[in-house]
Amino acid sequence: MSWLFGIGKGPPAPGSPSEPQPPVPPPPVGGDGGDKNKPKDKWSNFDPTGLERAAKAARDLDQSRHAKQALDMAMMQEQTLQLEQQSKVKEYEAALEQMKVEQIRVQGEERRKTLGEETKQNQARAQYQDKLARQRYEDQLRQQQALNEENLRKQEESVQKQEAMRRATVEHEMELRHKNEMLRIEAEARARGKVERENADLIREQIRLKAAEHRQTVLESIKTAGTVFGEGFRAFISDWDKVTATVAGLTLLAVGVYTAKNTTAVAGRYIEARLGKPSLVRETSRITVLDAVKHPIKVTKRLASKPHDALEGVVLSPTLEERVRDIAIATRNTKHNRGLYRNILMYGPPGTGKTLFAKKLAMHSGMDYAIMTGGDVAPMGREGVTAMHKVFDWAKTSRRGLLLFVDEADAFLRKRATEKISEDLRATLNAFLYRTGEQSNKFMLVLASNQPEQFDWAINDRIDEIVNFELPGLEERERLVRLYFDKYVLKPATEGKQRLKLAQFDYSKKCSDIAKIVEGMSGREISKLAVAWQAAAYASEDGVLTEAMIDARVADAVRQHKQKMDWLKTEVTEQGKELSKTSPLPIFEGSPV
Repeated sequence: MSWLFGIGKGPPAPGSPSEPQPPVPPPPVGGDGGDKNKPKDKWSNFDPTGLERAAKAARDLDQSRHAKQALDMAMMQEQTLQLEQQSKVKEYEAALEQMKVEQIRVQGEERRKTLGEETKQNQARAQYQDKLARQRYEDQLRQQQALNEENLRKQEESVQKQEAMRRATVEHEMELRHKNEMLRIEAEARARGKVERENADLIREQIRLKAAEHRQTVLESIKTAGTVFGEGFRAFISDWDKVTATVAGLTLLAVGVYTAKNTTAVAGRYIEARLGKPSLVRETSRITVLDAVKHPIKVTKRLASKPHDALEGVVLSPTLEERVRDIAIATRNTKHNRGLYRNILMYGPPGTGKTLFAKKLAMHSGMDYAIMTGGDVAPMGREGVTAMHKVFDWAKTSRRGLLLFVDEADAFLRKRATEKISEDLRATLNAFLYRTGEQSNKFMLVLASNQPEQFDWAINDRIDEIVNFELPGLEERERLVRLYFDKYVLKPATEGKQRLKLAQFDYSKKCSDIAKIVEGMSGREISKLAVAWQAAAYASEDGVLTEAMIDARVADAVRQHKQKMDWLKTEVTEQGKELSKTSPLPIFEGSPV
């Protein structure tokens, strides 16, 4: 209702027609205003215009048809103003509460700061006191150490003085003792010389009597011994039964010694041939008594094993594979029919599978194999002939037949006419030629060499089959890469028994790409490359073999192979120059002399 009485409205605009202007107050009565300081009545300044306006508004409102709505609106405005006033009061109270909370927080913060400062001061005070205590303790230690050093120095000086006095006393005593000893020795020497001079005749007489007595004793001993031996020999000769028994005993003793010596030698050779292994044989599948005792389970498995495929695990070109398979079949049938074995020469670069095929051939045919290397023959010297005969004697005792594989055979089977070889090696070569002059149904000879042109012509005459093992082609290299990748990487990674995992990539495509990159490598080099992959996985922190690690090892292997080939070319070039200097006339390799 404030609008009804003009409360809350601003001053009306001057000259407004709707608002009547207040009348001008009349001048005070009784003069010209001299009583200005006289107190006025409380109703003297009352303005009735507000009441007039309110009355007019009330009359207008009563006459209006919207009077009730206006009254309700006025009441609502009044309530709204009251609510606004209450909200302001609540906001003010909330602000007061916030100020109290903030004041409490500030007080707590000040208290925490005060406590922190007090703690810092206490810590600083404690550190300072600890520092002072340590300094006092260190000062005490230094003083104690100085005191101890001073006492030690005084003790050392005292000991040195005592030692000097003792040494001087000992030296003086020794000097006195030495003088007394010299005087005593001199006196004894004078007395002894005087006595000897006085008793010289008696001493000579005693020496002469002792010599005569000793001579008489020796002569009597000789006479007694001669008499005893003479009587014994006379009695032995006179008794023919004793003579006959003695001669018979000596004869039987000589025969026994000779027989025992020869019997022991024959038994030793038999045992060595049957049970032992010759010194030249490096590896063999033949089972000995010692192997059966040491590894019974392994020997039982070997005896119970069935013949394997001759080309199992061997990767060769189709043409070479067909040829060696024919050789394996022929060898197996020869063994079953007890025929004569054919000798084979396998030549080619290192690592192309010659030794592996020889082992597989023996296992496929049901034969034992023995591996010897030509480099072991030359160092044996004069014992080489005996060792060579022992090898062939041992080979003939095999019941299953023996495949004798000679690796690096060109090391001792060289040409006797053109090569400079020692007499011992020449004799060993002759023994080898003697034992291999005829084919045998007891053993099969397989030679392997990287330089077959250096063989003696008699060795070439003993060869029945010549097989060339070349470096693998693209298809063979891919098979080898897949074979060794499965063996050394994929299988250990899938089994989970080793610390090796394999990252996700296309294994088949990677093997094909590697086979193209490793051109010129042998099967052994590819197998070593697979082992290098395995080692790279073991060397990593998590044991995971990634494609990048495989590529790095392949690049390294290719670089090393190239370096080896460069060395080989240089060596061949130097050998060609030396051959052209020493042999101006051409020499046909392998020609008989």
